[in-house]
Amino acid sequence: MTPSRYWDGQTYDRVSAPMEAMGLAVLERLPLRGDETVVDAGCGSGRVTAALLERLPRGRVIAVDGSASMIAAARERLGGRRGLELRVGDLLDLDLGAERADAVLSTATFHWIADHAALFRRLRAALREGGLLVAQCGGAGNIAATHAAAREVGAREPFAPYFEGWTGPWRFAGPQETEELLRAAGFARARCWLEERPVTPDDPQTYLREINLGAHLERLPEELREPFVDAVLARHRSPVTLDYVRLNIDAVA
Repeated sequence: MTPSRYWDGQTYDRVSAPMEAMGLAVLERLPLRGDETVVDAGCGSGRVTAALLERLPRGRVIAVDGSASMIAAARERLGGRRGLELRVGDLLDLDLGAERADAVLSTATFHWIADHAALFRRLRAALREGGLLVAQCGGAGNIAATHAAAREVGAREPFAPYFEGWTGPWRFAGPQETEELLRAAGFARARCWLEERPVTPDDPQTYLREINLGAHLERLPEELREPFVDAVLARHRSPVTLDYVRLNIDAVA
């Protein structure tokens, strides 16, 4: 995917343990013999990719991310692991050539892509008949309190001029609309559901800056970024707990 914001792969890797925990639970839903070809769609810094490789001793992982910094962090983590191909690329342009994957795994990525219809068509084209899509991303209601706090802060001076008319790059979809788009894209079966997964980060300042508010901060000059994060954090109770809602996707091509 073309990055909708800049990601610092090293910083993300340092604070992304909650993302890894959610991702590993998604991986547990993917049945594997060990010899399949799996696309890791939005691999980030490679934490979940490492666990996926362990499940594929005779298989192959094509790990794709739109951020060159994330791929660099994944390369540092995973080195020259056998069966791994790392790609910087837009998921909307994913092309495996004549090859077809047995499965697509994705965690914490799809909500950064606005056009889910085009995304699902591209993923379906990458899968063999009967191939599996197992994914999780931010769903309807995800981090609603944090975004409400950010809107409140962003409506005030000195931040307001930078957020006028801005709605953000994310898409937090619901299960029914997602199932309909998957079937329209050619998936034979699709089941989607929402799951509450609250997160209490060890370092909320860095976590919000890198993961939840990064798109906001890109709109601000450097001198206003930390004051913005401070103001949003001040509107959370201590300890800071983020109201994550995840959209789970299980589909068969």
